[in-house]
Amino acid sequence: MKRDQVIRAVIADDERLARQRLRRLLAEHADVQIVAECRSGYDAVRAVEEQHPDLLFLDIEIPELDGFGVIKSLSQVARMPHVVFVTAFDKYAVQAFEVRAIDYLLKPIVRERVAEAVLRAHAAIAPHGDRRDALNELLNDLSARRPSRFTIHDGGRIYFVPYASVDWIEAAGNYVRLRARAESHLMRATMHAVEESLKGTPFVRIHRSTIVNLDRIKELRPTFAGDYVVILHNDERLTLSRTYRSALDRITGGGDPDGAAPSTGRR
Repeated sequence: MKRDQVIRAVIADDERLARQRLRRLLAEHADVQIVAECRSGYDAVRAVEEQHPDLLFLDIEIPELDGFGVIKSLSQVARMPHVVFVTAFDKYAVQAFEVRAIDYLLKPIVRERVAEAVLRAHAAIAPHGDRRDALNELLNDLSARRPSRFTIHDGGRIYFVPYASVDWIEAAGNYVRLRARAESHLMRATMHAVEESLKGTPFVRIHRSTIVNLDRIKELRPTFAGDYVVILHNDERLTLSRTYRSALDRITGGGDPDGAAPSTGRR
């Protein structure tokens, strides 16, 4: 398939904010047309049978029929779409690729990963092997350049801290401190440099001295001063200052931050 040809896509996710977020990110790709949105597994099956899409963005823990149940139900359709799983958990990754999903997006999804998923879809659908090989080469190059861990220099010792293990990051003079569960790691870097290095990852800056892992956020509570209290799953409390109010879009998936305290609601 040429890049100027359109990929017909279905989004299946029971979370409204998650659907909105994915729809906005896909709207940046003129070569993707969303033909249906679904809130349950059975709705997803019906949409595929009726719309014959090229691509299905499928939540795994979806009501009535989970993502793998959807795949099983569609196994006999004449034109099975390529599947990109979308979930808040990495525990399903092996099972996802066993059913030949072309990609696996972790919530909160980010722009760069959606772009890669679209490239993978073009590679999978392309009729010519050279086109597929070229796109796969590009995807491999993008993946190779994306770091997934912090490198800590401690005297003559060098060790690594995976991004996924870090709850939040705080400024500490000429250093930053990585808060990882009960552990703390000091790394020589500025907050700006760390923020730049974490683009395209589930980290967002919420204060001049604080960067937080979105996957660790349990709840947001507004304050009378116009800030937000960010409550983590371990009950630690951080401050989202008004200066970084734009971070709310990534935390809530694009929901309205005004009024009642928004909850992340990710599963």
